[in-house]
Amino acid sequence: MYKVKVYVTLRESVLDPQGKAVTQSLHSLNYQEVTDVRIGKYMELTIEQSERDLDDVVNEICTKLLANPVIEDYRYEVEECVAQ
Repeated sequence: MYKVKVYVTLRESVLDPQGKAVTQSLHSLNYQEVTDVRIGKYMELTIEQSERDLDDVVNEICTKLLANPVIEDYRYEVEECVAQ
């Protein structure tokens, strides 16, 4: 069994109004050292071992459901879970 941590973010070329709002709010709270904020999504998937390649499965899930490949990038980390 695997735990897959998926991070989805807007592409650098895409305007991030939520990130800009957070940046402005941080500046109003006197955190002037923060120059930029990009907002994204974090998801954890638990996936059982199967005959399919894990990377193929995760990439398929990300492109079909979790990320919009037109405006978002994604990356993921895989941890193998040990049965107890």
